[in-house]
Amino acid sequence: MQTLNNPLKIGDKTFQSRLIVGSGKYKDFQTTYNATIASEAEMITVAVRRVNITNPNEENLLDYFKNSKVQFLPNSAGCTKAEEAITLFRLTREATGINFIKLEIIGDTQKTLYPDVIETLKACEVLAKDGFCVLAYTSDDPIVAKALENAGASAVMPLAAPIGSGLGIQNRYNIAFIKDAIKVPVIVDAGVGCASDAAIAMELGADAVLTNTAIAQAKDPILMAQAMRDAVKAGRASYLAGRIPKKPYATASSPTIGMVEF
Repeated sequence: MQTLNNPLKIGDKTFQSRLIVGSGKYKDFQTTYNATIASEAEMITVAVRRVNITNPNEENLLDYFKNSKVQFLPNSAGCTKAEEAITLFRLTREATGINFIKLEIIGDTQKTLYPDVIETLKACEVLAKDGFCVLAYTSDDPIVAKALENAGASAVMPLAAPIGSGLGIQNRYNIAFIKDAIKVPVIVDAGVGCASDAAIAMELGADAVLTNTAIAQAKDPILMAQAMRDAVKAGRASYLAGRIPKKPYATASSPTIGMVEF
């Protein structure tokens, strides 16, 4: 029998929650904290170029979570080259001691915010050798996903749709192909717009879902955080249970043999 109790394993860490949240686009740090706790996520991504977690003389997001079990996942949002990301993470590790990172290198900064997979591969290889646990944001290309695994990524994070678009998974087949292609966890990232998007990602076999804008920009971030929490659990349960095959015709729900005739 399948079980929902199996933890998510990334590198040398384990997590009970399969929902990861972001920290951007909230109106303030208190709302960030409240929504994160409501989501029951155990990991929150932080763009270290945009959100303060290193300067103790300014309002620091770390202070809000210091008594929680939520772990920080620094990300390299804003970086466009491998060298930038490598330098950023080395400095961040020196300041915070955190070596669990989300590698994000954007190729098109104006319209699609699509990742530059070439620069991402370069940085992944260097950072993995440097002792970082790399969760790599990438396109929904199974070939690139395999290359990232070979480069040392501890998890691969294919986009569902462009960042912040809320379009949901645009190519369900590719997510399934990536899951089949690699052994490290697959975390669907970017483009999730509502709870049903998260459930679909998990039903496709994703190991986890990361969402930020869908919660932070919702009319009620706390309620949406709870919805995402429940959707990820339901999607995981549905995946483990095994859906029925799709058919082009009807099948009677009740047996026809032995039916009483009038």
